[in-house]
Amino acid sequence: MRAVVQKVKSASVTIAEQNYFQEIRKGLLILLGIKNGDKDEDVIFVADKCSNLRIFSQRDASAKDADDKMNISVKDIGGEVLIISQFTLYGETSKGNRPNFTNAAKPDEAIPLYEKFVSRIKNNLGENKVKEGVFGAMMDIHLVNEGPVTVLVESNK
Repeated sequence: MRAVVQKVKSASVTIAEQNYFQEIRKGLLILLGIKNGDKDEDVIFVADKCSNLRIFSQRDASAKDADDKMNISVKDIGGEVLIISQFTLYGETSKGNRPNFTNAAKPDEAIPLYEKFVSRIKNNLGENKVKEGVFGAMMDIHLVNEGPVTVLVESNK
């Protein structure tokens, strides 16, 4: 399992043909890729790591930190999370110019793991702090990346 985690001032997802819109303010945008063979333990590891990443500073929590180091989590600042499924994170590009997505889990395997990931993040941060896209849909994602801060979190396999 692979998550691209971006610290954002704001982020939103729109699916015009479904009249779907979700947005968050300060927090994290998580692009989540699920690969063949991922298991529940991958969900737990990646979700907990994302929930506890210390990529915010005291400044984000309206407090002063003399060194302004990144040392607190999204939970500590009361931030929000937007989760977007993205199978293209497992696009293989070593041969040719067209990505190969055979490592990405098929929907019947990926959807239950995606749902468990969302549930785990909600459990960690609070139901009202988490928004999501629509699995498998073509989505427009808008974000204001703060920093910029972008990190990659992968399960231990």
